[in-house]
Amino acid sequence: MHPLSDIERQRIRIALIEDVGREDITSLATIDPEAEGIGTFLAKADGVLAGTDVARQTFLLYEVLHGLSSPIFEFDTTLEDGQTVHAGDVIVSVRAQLRTLLAAERVALNFLQRMSGIATMTNAFVQAIAGTGATILDTRKTAPLLRPFDRYAVRMGGSMNHRYSLADMVLVKDNHIAANGGDIRSVISKLREFFADPKRERVPVEIEVTSLEQFEDVLRYGSGIIDRVLFDNFEVGKLLDAVQLNHGIFETEASGGITLETARAIAETGVNFLSVGALTHSVRALDISLEIETTKALIP
Repeated sequence: MHPLSDIERQRIRIALIEDVGREDITSLATIDPEAEGIGTFLAKADGVLAGTDVARQTFLLYEVLHGLSSPIFEFDTTLEDGQTVHAGDVIVSVRAQLRTLLAAERVALNFLQRMSGIATMTNAFVQAIAGTGATILDTRKTAPLLRPFDRYAVRMGGSMNHRYSLADMVLVKDNHIAANGGDIRSVISKLREFFADPKRERVPVEIEVTSLEQFEDVLRYGSGIIDRVLFDNFEVGKLLDAVQLNHGIFETEASGGITLETARAIAETGVNFLSVGALTHSVRALDISLEIETTKALIP
């Protein structure tokens, strides 16, 4: 089960308001208010499932938003988040008023398809590097306002999350270094001064390097303040050199255009983490349909 936060419920409400508008005028015109039905979510492709609780909450919130009090609401999950699904599998069945099913189905499917697509892609990366000891991470390249759902889907795919927001971790990127005249030593000195304040909470500190020369500066000056080094767009041979040069001093992370085809070779260099923005910014939705049938006559 995925206990939804207040933020997640709020964003589902916004999605419903965006999609439904003032009212589902088609269903109001054509569907009897007492008509009931069963909606069945069917997988139309193989993948990894994520988002069933979000789909359930979508239908429930639609009823709340529109003042409906359905005499029945049943949500039966055949498969759980994180499980493998195959084309033709029944994922979930939901029984409710037909107006609820018809009005909320698109939003429910949008969440379920996107989240399952992210979980599926994540799992493919996890399988690609299996046995290397490396871990796949997501990035902040999520769809605006969908970050909680995207990150949950990554976990359902079997991987881990990077920082949630800018407040969670210091990540010194190339632009931060450029803003300090390209002087990594100056940046590290400022980090030491910043966290020397006893009132300042210590958070993990990561620094990005784009060359072995920059990494040598981190090795020389970064002990005690730097926790992880991010090697950006290092080709495999240079990344192997960097990992060997590191001697386990810092955690290591590789990033920059990592694909399913290149992930294993990168992981085999001994790097600890591979951050893959494509998990969330280039997701292909998993093909899922919702089939609806009536259980109570539309015309008395």
